[in-house]
Amino acid sequence: MGCDGGTIPKRHELVKGPKKVEKVDKDAELVAQWNYCTLSQEILKRPVVACELGRLYNKDAVIEFLLDKSAEKALGKAASHIKSIKNVTELKLSDNPAWGGDRGNTKGDRHDDLQRARFICPVVGLEMNGRHRFCFLRCCGCVFSERALKEIKAEVCHTCGAAFQEDDVIVLNGTKEDVEMLKKRMEERRLRAKMEKKTKKPKAAESVSKPEVSEECPGPSRVKTGKPEELGPDTREKKAVSAPKSTATNGKAGKPPCGAVKRSIADSEESETYKSLFTTHSSAKRSKEESAHWVTHTSYCF
Repeated sequence: MGCDGGTIPKRHELVKGPKKVEKVDKDAELVAQWNYCTLSQEILKRPVVACELGRLYNKDAVIEFLLDKSAEKALGKAASHIKSIKNVTELKLSDNPAWGGDRGNTKGDRHDDLQRARFICPVVGLEMNGRHRFCFLRCCGCVFSERALKEIKAEVCHTCGAAFQEDDVIVLNGTKEDVEMLKKRMEERRLRAKMEKKTKKPKAAESVSKPEVSEECPGPSRVKTGKPEELGPDTREKKAVSAPKSTATNGKAGKPPCGAVKRSIADSEESETYKSLFTTHSSAKRSKEESAHWVTHTSYCF
């Protein structure tokens, strides 16, 4: 069996054996996890945030993902557990003084050392390049190495002094076991928050209904404005005495007080010109001869 040109094929060209499993380069994986955003695959830039599973993101990428959740994005599965901006924590990172940045690398005449990390632990000084385990606190967002937690045991953050619990410590880019443990904590935390919301709703409804009950049944601080029939004899006498005093001081024909007899203007001591303004005056009354016949009577003429 020869091919064109008299060539003889070898065995590996004719027989297909099992495919070799491709091994992932650990150094390249560490660089991708600690230097690039999980969503946008861009270089991490401040502000950097982390989710409850310990993955790193650019804050701008998370906001864009929340605003546009399209099914076409394949990388959206990595952030499917992020429902709102409250599910991520902004990290307080410490710069590495030994990291020179991208300066001088524009022309390609400089080697970019990817093993050199941009950030370090502010307590121990270890570089955050994936070779050492790092974690952050949900309560304050401070980032430091796990070695700092073990060597300096305290219930307060080493950098800002905020109190924290074991549930607040989240490992960054941890193993599968770490991610499973963090996922269980996340689900328990969200269930707890839902139960608290449900208990708060009936309490809010009770607080709204309480003022209505208090209005119907006022306490001792409120005084009832009772009817005149319910008042005592002393209060009636005081009101009867105060009513004529007010009319005497004013000197004008205002509204009569409650219980007073109404007087006509014709019997008052006012002048005739003032009395003629009212319909009860004699000049306003007409005789039968002056009044119109009922056939021609309208509302516009007399």
